Amino acid sequence: MANSMFDKFENGRLFSPEKEKRFPDLPWTNHPSFTGVALKHLVTGSDTGGLFSYHLVKIAPGCAIGDHIHDPQLETHEVIDGSGICRSGEAVGEYSPGVISIIPPRLHHSVEAGDDGLLLFAKFMPPLC
Repeated sequence: MANSMFDKFENGRLFSPEKEKRFPDLPWTNHPSFTGVALKHLVTGSDTGGLFSYHLVKIAPGCAIGDHIHDPQLETHEVIDGSGICRSGEAVGEYSPGVISIIPPRLHHSVEAGDDGLLLFAKFMPPLC
């Protein structure tokens, strides 16, 4: 799945008064627990003074980020391309481009990609890493 907006961020950069970071220099890492899920850690807690982190996430077609929680992080998703389903507590929401979801701390949630996969941005406050 190719998406120009996602590609632009994958090849973009972080600019702040303290530093500049080129995103093409950052590696994709496979999720340690969920097959078919890869992350690129664009902005980490060390970049934000421990306030938040920002990640590109690719979920392959038919794959999922299984049920889990974050404590103490609030998590947001911004769907860029593809389709899927997010289960957040008792709520079930369809993921498609333009959808933003907010997942409170300590709430069980999962994300399943559809037949075309799923590309999203995930933010964590406080940072995940």
